[in-house]
Amino acid sequence: MTAIDLWLKKSPVAKDYEESDSLREAERRFGVPRRDFMKFAAALVASMGLPSSALGAVVNAMTQSKRPSVIWLQFQECTGCTESLLRSEHPTLDKLILDLISLDYHETLAAAAGHQVEAARKTAMETNKGKYILVVEGAIPMKDNGIYCKIGGKTAIELTKECAADAAAVIAIGSCSSWGGMPSTAPNPTGASSLATVLGKPVVTIPGCPPNPYNFLSTVVHFLTFGKVPDLDAKGRPLFAYGRLIHENCERRAHFDAGRFAKQFGDDGHRQGWCLYKLGCKGPETYANCPQILFNDCGGGAWPVGTGHPCIGCTEEGIGFTKPIHSLAVLKTVTPPTQFARPAEDQGQGATIVTAGAAAVLGGLAIGAGMKLADNLGKRDDAKKPD
Repeated sequence: MTAIDLWLKKSPVAKDYEESDSLREAERRFGVPRRDFMKFAAALVASMGLPSSALGAVVNAMTQSKRPSVIWLQFQECTGCTESLLRSEHPTLDKLILDLISLDYHETLAAAAGHQVEAARKTAMETNKGKYILVVEGAIPMKDNGIYCKIGGKTAIELTKECAADAAAVIAIGSCSSWGGMPSTAPNPTGASSLATVLGKPVVTIPGCPPNPYNFLSTVVHFLTFGKVPDLDAKGRPLFAYGRLIHENCERRAHFDAGRFAKQFGDDGHRQGWCLYKLGCKGPETYANCPQILFNDCGGGAWPVGTGHPCIGCTEEGIGFTKPIHSLAVLKTVTPPTQFARPAEDQGQGATIVTAGAAAVLGGLAIGAGMKLADNLGKRDDAKKPD
């Protein structure tokens, strides 16, 4: 029995909703058993850090609230953020997403094309003015007035500003939209930039390459339930998902504390699941909940470090796609106990002419002093010799 199962069994709130009309509606609307839906709702409540008493409000919001209109724009990206949403199970996340929201415009998923799909976007924006959610996937090129990405005759800059003007909430999904991601790496010929940079104001950012789909769903459910986005950190990320360092919840953390590190891929330490810090793991400087909620619902270890690859820091600006994968992470909050060897020694500066000269002088003095001492010792010895 999982922790969620045990909580549902003991929770009076859960018992009140076990046979509620809301759950019957959920079973009909989403096509999943009521118990599974309850487990899913309880997991969302827990992941968002909400009290158990919020379960009823979340269930009601997911089953009875009017579906918010969503305009989903895509620019410089690989479509990985959308793909991650469509490949989750238990219950099928794409079904929940598409039933929880009214996806009125999405360039990859739309059946229509050309003038038809552009008309659908404009109609949705006019009908739901001030109420729709804008989601932007991908970086936005700003060089040369944004000519490197155009859709329907408009640049990505123009489309973004037009759609953001009357949105109730603006969400940047994925590292490309959040920070500029891979398209913005040097030399960045198109001037790829983040959504916040283009709009000139903070937005809700859900970074990751790809981001965990549950972080997006939880953000949408929070908006449905409370009419506002969840609490955010200084970079616009939901605190429930990006409030803790990966290093704090990593299953390899005990090996870090004990001074056990894999030194190369495939060595004994790597095979035994030792800490990947020396291989460039960015977990100590990356905020995300990857170790807790994992990916793709396929069991334990279903995240990069769990499969034996160092975290690349994709949820952090200036780390993912910027800092070399092999470079050591900055230890922000934790260091190994002092009785163990340091994970890596700081790289010192090579000898300069001045330091080499000083060393030579000191060395010469030491040699001279040693010779003088030996000479004096010899004299003492000679002085003690009988005539």
